[in-house]
Amino acid sequence: MDPQHAPGPPPSLEQALHAARALVLADLMSRGVAEADVVSLVEDSVAHRRWWVEQWPEGAGFLAGLVAQDVQDALLERYGRWPLCPVCGSGDPHALEVEPELGPDPHWVCHKAGVQVAAVGGLGGTDAA
Repeated sequence: MDPQHAPGPPPSLEQALHAARALVLADLMSRGVAEADVVSLVEDSVAHRRWWVEQWPEGAGFLAGLVAQDVQDALLERYGRWPLCPVCGSGDPHALEVEPELGPDPHWVCHKAGVQVAAVGGLGGTDAA
């Protein structure tokens, strides 16, 4: 088979999927929760988002935020809130949220304190929570 005519998304879409996967895995590893079953959640999201981005290639820049949200939702259903906010030291523990919900350059945000904590993939540079 000629590699130039292989089925599947163009390399740029594949690169975007791998980049999104790497960013979310970096955040999971920085918080010490990158166990095999959690990594499987990332793989499930990437597989789902592969179909999504094949249908809407212009959305490739949104993949990191979408995969982060997918994993966050799956973790909430199975294990609880993630990632916990490292900014708020008192009160009930709460999770950070991804913003924008659908857009480029996604960040983890604490809505309680009204601050941007880190880019998706950058939780390792914040105090662990």
